[in-house]
Amino acid sequence: MSDRRLRAVVATPLPDALVQRIRDAEPRLDLVVEQDLLPPMRLPGDHGGDPAFRRSEADERRYRELVDSAEVLYGMPDERSDQLARTIRANPRLAWVQLMAAGGGAQVRKAELTGEELARIRFTTTAGVHAVPLAEWCEFGLLAGFKSLPRLQQQQRDRSWPETRWLMRRLEGSRVLIVGLGAIGRELAKRLAERGVHVAGTSRHAGHVDHVHEVIHPRDLAAEVGGYHGVVVTLPGTDETRHLVSAEVIAAMRDDAVVVNVGRGTVIDQDALIERLAAGRLGFAALDVTDPEPLPADSPLWGLPNVLISPHTAALSDAEDELIAELFARNATRWLDGEPLINVVNTHEFY
Repeated sequence: MSDRRLRAVVATPLPDALVQRIRDAEPRLDLVVEQDLLPPMRLPGDHGGDPAFRRSEADERRYRELVDSAEVLYGMPDERSDQLARTIRANPRLAWVQLMAAGGGAQVRKAELTGEELARIRFTTTAGVHAVPLAEWCEFGLLAGFKSLPRLQQQQRDRSWPETRWLMRRLEGSRVLIVGLGAIGRELAKRLAERGVHVAGTSRHAGHVDHVHEVIHPRDLAAEVGGYHGVVVTLPGTDETRHLVSAEVIAAMRDDAVVVNVGRGTVIDQDALIERLAAGRLGFAALDVTDPEPLPADSPLWGLPNVLISPHTAALSDAEDELIAELFARNATRWLDGEPLINVVNTHEFY
C-alpha cells in the first residue's frame, strides 16, 4: 500500500456525513470541502443544487481557487461542461474527475477539450450506481404495458366499470429483449429471469451473460426483434448508438410489443416510434428519456394514450449520494494503489 496522499476537492453538493464517510474509507485522501461555496441540495441526487444559489464575486474567486488546486475533483464545477473545461485549463495538476452522471461521457464531450487535455485527465462515471432503480423502473414499464395501465387510468378518470373484463398479459413466460447488457441490463436480466421471463440481450461480443438466454448482435436487431413481447433500451447516447433502434427495427416489432427506454432518447428513432404508436401498431411505450430533453410541449408523445412519459427521473433514489460516495472512495484507493479505476470514460466514443 502506497503512503502517498491525494488532494481531492468537492466541487458539487455533498452532505457532511458522506464527506466523513469518504475520509474514513480512504484516510490517505485529503478531501477538501467548503460547504458555504456549494449550493444547497433540494433532494437526494441533486448534484446541481438549488438553481437560485449565487456566489458573491469574492466567493466565486474562492471557489475557483479551490477547484484549481485539486489533483482530483468530486463532481464537475457547478455541474457545467464549460466550467469543467475552464478548470482543466487553469489547473495543470488536475488528473482525475469523478463525474456524477452514469452517462458522464456526454458532459465531457460537451466540454470540447483538446486531445492533450483528454489524454491528461481520467474521467470516471457513476455507471452501476443507478442499476437497481433503473431496472425496477424497467420492470414497472413492462408491467404497465402488460397490465393495461392506460386503459385502467382512462376508465378510472371516466368512473367507468366495463360490462366485460379483458385478458391481461403475463410477464412470466414472456420474451423480453434488452438492448444493452451493461450494469442496468444485467440487473434487469437477473430480475426478469427470476420472474420466468425468457431474456435476450444485445452485445457486440458473443459469450455467456448470466440470466440471459441468448445474445444477439446489434446488427441483427431487425431480424430478431419480432420474436419479443418487450424491448428494453438501456444504452447510452453515442455516435454508434444513435438510432440503433431504427425505423427498420421498429417496423419489425410485434404490434403488441411494449417498448421501454431508460438509456438515452437518441438510441431510438423517435419519429418512427411515434408513427407506430399513433397507428396503434405498438402496444405501449414507457419512456424515461426522450429526444430532445426536456420533451417539447408540442411533441405528439404527450397526447398518445399508449405512452407513459417520465422526465428522466427514474434513476434517482435516496441511496444515490451514498452509493456514489462509496464508489469514489473505492476508486481513490485504486488510484493510490496504482490499480485501474472503475468506470473510466472512453474519450474517443465518450462512453
